[in-house]
Amino acid sequence: MDLGSTLEQAATLMLTGMAVVFIFLTILIVLVNLMSRLVPEELPPQAASTTTPNQNNNGQISGNTIAAISAAVHKYRSRQR
Repeated sequence: MDLGSTLEQAATLMLTGMAVVFIFLTILIVLVNLMSRLVPEELPPQAASTTTPNQNNNGQISGNTIAAISAAVHKYRSRQR
């Protein structure tokens, strides 16, 4: 085998591989787009109430929550020193 024949085979193999990958990716994109149209999007369940358990009726954060946050911040800062 001479160099020209080897380069010709290499080019043929390279182009065949590139074509196969291109076709595979094209099919993959088409299938993903088709799935996004066919499968409905899952929506998160709506909350029954608009207030969180850590807030009272006035919209203020409870004392227990503030104490827990303060303790966590203090512990974090003491570890950083």
